[in-house]
Amino acid sequence: MANSSQDSNNLATAKTILSTVGTVVATAMVVRTVVQDYFPPEFQEYIFSGIRNIFNRFSPELTMVIDEFDGLVNNEIYEAAEVYLGPKITPKTRRLKISRPEKEKNFNISMEKNQEVVDLYKGVKLKWQWICNRFESKHFYNPRDMNSTLKSEVRSFELTFNKKYKDLVINSYLPHVINEANSLKQEKKTIKIYTVDYHRGDGWTPVNLDHPAKFETLAMDGDQKDMILKDIEKFVERREFYRKVGKAWKRGYLLYGPPGTGKSSLVAAMANHLNFDIYDLELTGLRRNSELRSLLVATANKSILVVEDIDATIDLNNKLAKRSEDHGQEESKVTLSGLLNFIDGLWSSCGDERIIIFTTNHIEKLDPALLRPGRMDVHIYMSYCTPGGFRLLAANYLGIKEHELFMDIEQLIDAAKVTPAEVAEQLLKGHDEQVVTLKGLIHFLQDKQKENVEAMTKNEEETNKERTEQINNKENQAENKDIPTNES
Repeated sequence: MANSSQDSNNLATAKTILSTVGTVVATAMVVRTVVQDYFPPEFQEYIFSGIRNIFNRFSPELTMVIDEFDGLVNNEIYEAAEVYLGPKITPKTRRLKISRPEKEKNFNISMEKNQEVVDLYKGVKLKWQWICNRFESKHFYNPRDMNSTLKSEVRSFELTFNKKYKDLVINSYLPHVINEANSLKQEKKTIKIYTVDYHRGDGWTPVNLDHPAKFETLAMDGDQKDMILKDIEKFVERREFYRKVGKAWKRGYLLYGPPGTGKSSLVAAMANHLNFDIYDLELTGLRRNSELRSLLVATANKSILVVEDIDATIDLNNKLAKRSEDHGQEESKVTLSGLLNFIDGLWSSCGDERIIIFTTNHIEKLDPALLRPGRMDVHIYMSYCTPGGFRLLAANYLGIKEHELFMDIEQLIDAAKVTPAEVAEQLLKGHDEQVVTLKGLIHFLQDKQKENVEAMTKNEEETNKERTEQINNKENQAENKDIPTNES
C-alpha cells in the first residue's frame, strides 16, 4: 500500500511539472508571437537579448565572439580560425565551403555558416560556430545587375566552452590555434616568385614558381650541399635565439663563381626546401633609395630576396650616380650605402625569417663593405663540375650510377673546366643509347680541354709580349736620356 501511495504521489508530481512546463512553453510561444507581430525589430532584439542574458547567467558556458574585423583591420584570430578549423571538420558536418584560387594547387575547405565544429584541447571540449548575418544596403547599388539586391555580410566565429577554462583558452588554446594555422598555411601554399614591373609601378607581381630543383638533384659537392642544408634548417629553427642576442632574424648568402655553375638552381632548391617565396630584385630599374626601401619593406616573412650579379648592378648605379652629380642633376640611382642600410641597418629589422642572397661571377670586384660578417654570413663558391657532380647528373639524366666510361670522364672533368650546365646539355642530347651519350660527352670534354690549353697558351704569349714591350720601352727611354741600363 505504501508503495502504491508513493507511486501515486510521484505521478502527480510529474504531471504537475509537465503541466507547468507546458504552460511556460505555451506562454513563451504566445509572447514570442505577440512580440514579432506587434513590436518593431529593434525592440524585438532588445527583448530577446534580455531573455538570453537571463538564461546565460545560470549557464556554466562562456561564449567568445571573434569578429572578422577589428575596426578597419583584419582580425588575426578570425583568419587563423578559418584555416585551423578546415581539417577539424568531421563526417557529422553536413555543409562545407570549398574553393581554389586561380593557379593554386590546393583546395581550401572551410565551414559553412551556422555549422558547428567541436575541438578537443588538453581534455577540454570547445565548440566553434561560424555566424554570418546579411544586411541589405539601401544606399548602394550594383551597376552590373540593376535588379539585384546588394547585401553586406557581417561574419564572426563563436567559441563556446566551460567558464572555468577561460584562462586556458586565452593563454594557451588561442595561441595554439594561431600557430597551427600558420603551419597549415605554410604547408599548403604555392611557392611564388615576385618581380617588379618598373614601367607600371605596381610593386611586386607574383607568378607561380614551378622550378623542380631540389637539393637531391643539385650537381654540387656532397659536403658543400650538406653544409648549406644544415645551415638553412638551423636558421629557421632559431627564432628565439635571434631575439635573445638582439639580431634581426635574417641570413645572408653570397653565391659566387663562373656563369652556369648552378646559382639560380641553388636558390630554387632552397625555396622549395623551405617553402619560401622568392623576391627577384633588379636594382638598375630603381630611381632612388626610397623606392628600394618601399619594395624591401613590402616583402613578406618566410621569403628569399635575390639580387643577381650584384657586382655589375652596384658598379652601374655608381657610374650613373656620378654622371648625375657631374651634370648637376639630382642623384637618381640606388647606392651601395642605401642597400647596406637595409641589409644590416635599422631597416633590416622590418620583417622576420628572411634570407638575402647575392650572386656574382666576379667576387674580386665587390666592395669589401658587402663581404664583411653580418651582411653576407655565408660565402658559397659555385665551382666547375666535379666528378661527384657528374655522377649525380648521370643518375638524374641517364638513370645510371656506374659505367665503364665513368673513369675516363672523371679524368677529363677537372682539366676541362666545364660547368654543370654544360655537362647537363650534353646529357640532354637525346641519344637512346647510354654509351653513345657518354662517348659524346667524352669528345666534348676533350675539345673543351684543348680549348683551355690553347687559351692558356695564348694568354701566356700575350703576357710575355706585353712584358717584352715594357722592357723595350724602358730601354728606349734610358737610351734617349743617355742613362746606362743593366736590363737585357
